[in-house]
Amino acid sequence: MINYQHPDLTQHPPRSVRVRLGGYVHLPRLLDKARASLRRKGGEYHYNCPLDQHFFVFTGINHRKMLAAVKTGKSDTAMLAWVTRNTKRTASEIAAWSAWLDQHGPGGAEGHAWVAETLQRLAPNRTDVHSFADLLDLDDYVSYGGQG
Repeated sequence: MINYQHPDLTQHPPRSVRVRLGGYVHLPRLLDKARASLRRKGGEYHYNCPLDQHFFVFTGINHRKMLAAVKTGKSDTAMLAWVTRNTKRTASEIAAWSAWLDQHGPGGAEGHAWVAETLQRLAPNRTDVHSFADLLDLDDYVSYGGQG
């Protein structure tokens, strides 16, 4: 059984980018990576990666302050309350941002080339992978034994 309060990302992937907490996509995944990194169990996953930085820029939350809050052992519910206290974003802004991040993909040729190369390695016949969320879900699945 997966213990999300103390995740070991060398044994299982973090939650999907698409899983929401308080309307925020990616927040549960970010919390999984933060908790795992504090225990040195992050594996190939990195806290404060470019996708995490989208969350920090949107909310105005400093990644070091968030990591310090996670370090206190707060639950997902308590962390959502902490996020809510530390941002001025409204529910409608959160919904719009989450919809955007869920569909966000590479913007230029370099990004498209990276996605194409990654997709070729993971599942060359897949034609339904369009966003970074799609690609991360596929990568997580294949990295832990699934067939692309």
